[in-house]
Amino acid sequence: MPKKLFDIELIKRYDRKGPRYTSYPTAVEFSPEFSAEDYKFQAAESNQHLIPKPLSLYFHIPFCHSLCYYCGCTKKITNHPEEAEVYLAALRKEIEWQGQLFDRDRPVTQLHFGGGTPTFLTDQQLRELLQHTARYFSMYDSAGAEWSIEIDPRTMDASRIKALAEMGFNRLSMGVQDFEPRVQKAVNRVQSVEETQVLIDAAREHSFRSVSIDLIYGLPLQTKSSFKRTLKTITKMRPDRISVYNYAHLPERFKAQRLIDEKDIPTPDDKLQLLGLSIEYLTEAGYVYIGMDHFALPDDDLVIARENGTLQRNFQGYSTCAQCDLVGLGVSSIGQVRDCFSQNQKILPEYYRVIESGELPVERGLMIKDEDWLRHDIIQKIMCHGVVRFDDYKYSYSIDFKQFFAQELKNLWPMQKDGLLLISDDKLTVTEAGRMFLRSIAMEFDEYLSKDSNKQRFSKVI
Repeated sequence: MPKKLFDIELIKRYDRKGPRYTSYPTAVEFSPEFSAEDYKFQAAESNQHLIPKPLSLYFHIPFCHSLCYYCGCTKKITNHPEEAEVYLAALRKEIEWQGQLFDRDRPVTQLHFGGGTPTFLTDQQLRELLQHTARYFSMYDSAGAEWSIEIDPRTMDASRIKALAEMGFNRLSMGVQDFEPRVQKAVNRVQSVEETQVLIDAAREHSFRSVSIDLIYGLPLQTKSSFKRTLKTITKMRPDRISVYNYAHLPERFKAQRLIDEKDIPTPDDKLQLLGLSIEYLTEAGYVYIGMDHFALPDDDLVIARENGTLQRNFQGYSTCAQCDLVGLGVSSIGQVRDCFSQNQKILPEYYRVIESGELPVERGLMIKDEDWLRHDIIQKIMCHGVVRFDDYKYSYSIDFKQFFAQELKNLWPMQKDGLLLISDDKLTVTEAGRMFLRSIAMEFDEYLSKDSNKQRFSKVI
């Protein structure tokens, strides 16, 4: 890894709090004034495009068998399988109502099951849920689509991987976080190398197109030497994608994190060393640094999408399906349809209550204004491709980019001086060293940050 890619002094200079830009405007701007009726209107309008967009479906399955202390996701810990049946009954109603909003000539080209632990559901429950979804959405088959699911290796075996493949799933994402035994014990997630390897092997045997592994740096009791052992083990497994997330300790927001002993958490400087180690080790092992926390093998679809201009960021992180309306299904899920964002009820009893009332469980959302789309487009280009060509905006938004964003470009001059980007007459280009600072660069085009009273809700950008 070139030394310039990881410069601790520059990181400290630009490591402020800011959004991850899985959307723009970000979710902190969502308002309860946005209603289910607003969402229905936007869905109807989305059908009127000359060429309607295909659909991406996200299903949130909130249940887990055990509590991981670091987790900040919407979840419910239970060992009562009957709770899943209650949830599925409500989810089936939402699927039916959502499906009626979209024309059947709009194919589902992407679906993702997240959680929680989607494989808390049995194979039969998953199969019936997909069959029910196909009654209301045009799913066809998964051969040319991206069907992904998050799994917990502690609750899976190779036979279930085979069953998932038979259902049509062709991508797997699995959490590991760290293989070091004492770190696993400290966060209540004990998972062996062997059970993880078995599932990766099974995925390859059954022709899954991609296997993704999640790691977290900054967990209690992690050291540079211990995390290097985890990285060595993971790279030997050769998953197609690896995500290395920063652990943000926010016990005031996430009760589970109060079970972590704060004195065991690495210092900020130690966390930077862990990040530097991760980037160096993974790039030397042949992985391409996509940006943020994502790495992929050179022939992976993420790398190809970045090269051909179809990479995007959405609520699942980096994605290869750029031109889709995203339909969120289930408790807390977020969608983006035409000119709006919407989020479902985040508390399970409220989700059930609204469904029982016969209404879509929309809790809050946001109408996207014209200037939001302009800035959204710029932020997407920075986050995904690292190049913003000024002439593109002359034709699509009828603006002189350098004049319209004169203050923003002026604010970016210190980053240019530090070698993180180049501003020429016709474009802004993020340098190799600047790819560590994508969020900091994008923040200069975020008009909400200067008036946002929720800045403390964001994590550090690195």
